[in-house]
Amino acid sequence: MITQAGGGIRVGGSFGWQTGPYQQDLGAAFRQAQEQELAKDDHGFPERTLDQLWEDEGWQEYIFTGGTGSVLDLVDVVEPTDAGAGPFVRPLTDREVRAWAPTGQPSYADWADAMDSEALRFPARGCGNCTVLYDDGQPAQIGYWGVTAD
Repeated sequence: MITQAGGGIRVGGSFGWQTGPYQQDLGAAFRQAQEQELAKDDHGFPERTLDQLWEDEGWQEYIFTGGTGSVLDLVDVVEPTDAGAGPFVRPLTDREVRAWAPTGQPSYADWADAMDSEALRFPARGCGNCTVLYDDGQPAQIGYWGVTAD
């Protein structure tokens, strides 16, 4: 289940962070997190798949002029080294993770502390980041954080 961990408002974009289920395939995990989020709130676009939503000009306008402040604002996962523009979610590189979690296996608490202390920065508008979170040395969930496109 996705849980809202925190977030806030800044001029020119909302930002938030949440967790989603872990899967080894980050793209599949991201899609599962999106489907769970959409099941909680369809944002006025009932009975549509994620693919149908992104083909809908009304959805695109909704996302790019305000957004949901969730994983629904992003289309897909890109490679960790991809520095292109959004609306994509980019996993952190091992080096980026070790900058705030020296073991390379951050727990939820480590991640939340890094978000609260701003050791982890938010990406540019319309972009998101993610990292695997561990419990007792095992992958347990994925932390997502990003900024709406508005």
